[in-house]
Amino acid sequence: MAKRSKPKEAAESKDAPRRSGEKEFLDRYDMADYPAVAVAVDVVCFAYEQDELWVGLVRRGGHPEAGKLALPGGFVLEDEDLIDAARRELLEELDVSLDDGVVEQLATFGAPGRDPRGRIVSVAYLALLPERTALTSGGDAAAAAWVALDDLDAGDVAFDHVAILATARERLASKMEYSTIAFALLRAPFTFPELQTLYERVWGADVDAGNFRRKCRSAGIVVETGDVVSSGAGRPAALLAPARPGEVCVFGPAIARPEVDPD
Repeated sequence: MAKRSKPKEAAESKDAPRRSGEKEFLDRYDMADYPAVAVAVDVVCFAYEQDELWVGLVRRGGHPEAGKLALPGGFVLEDEDLIDAARRELLEELDVSLDDGVVEQLATFGAPGRDPRGRIVSVAYLALLPERTALTSGGDAAAAAWVALDDLDAGDVAFDHVAILATARERLASKMEYSTIAFALLRAPFTFPELQTLYERVWGADVDAGNFRRKCRSAGIVVETGDVVSSGAGRPAALLAPARPGEVCVFGPAIARPEVDPD
């Protein structure tokens, strides 16, 4: 025998005390009874140009860590979503729009003591641009500049932003093994040597040219445009473009990173 469903009126009557109890609970609830934790965003904005990986940084204009380099970022407003806060801070402090490149949430950093002002949890984002755009400092930033990542002096960087930068580089390096995220940093058309140099700069390791080309072709991530460019002596190099421009997609087999000697 089929079980009868409860009448709508009975179900609503049963839910009424629950809703009433929740309202009373929220009316009594006081956030001040719990530890105060602020939420911030920081944006790692990488650009690739002149065979270098660059990061957009600001020079802090006020305390704490006045005068040190830092990632563009700031506190999330009460009525603001995280990604909207990241977009606003990057535009305010570097005059860079996240609409111009690839952006994804990176990681959350919340170690006690990471900021001397109090308990601040930062949600970091990774943004990728194919070239360095002109930067204009704003907000509380005293200056803004592109800095070559491999030349960055860790002692001149505020808070835990060195750790955030290392996490961002590792995320990018890892995803370049199995996805086309590298093309967000390289404007088409390009040559195999140019693409290989990008991989080597991000990975911090030399790549075998022949093996790299075979793997790119096997994965089907590039196509020849039909044009060539002369680089001096030797045969002209074929110009390439992403097989699926405008999107980041996963491919296989992966292009594995060479092992890096820690010394």
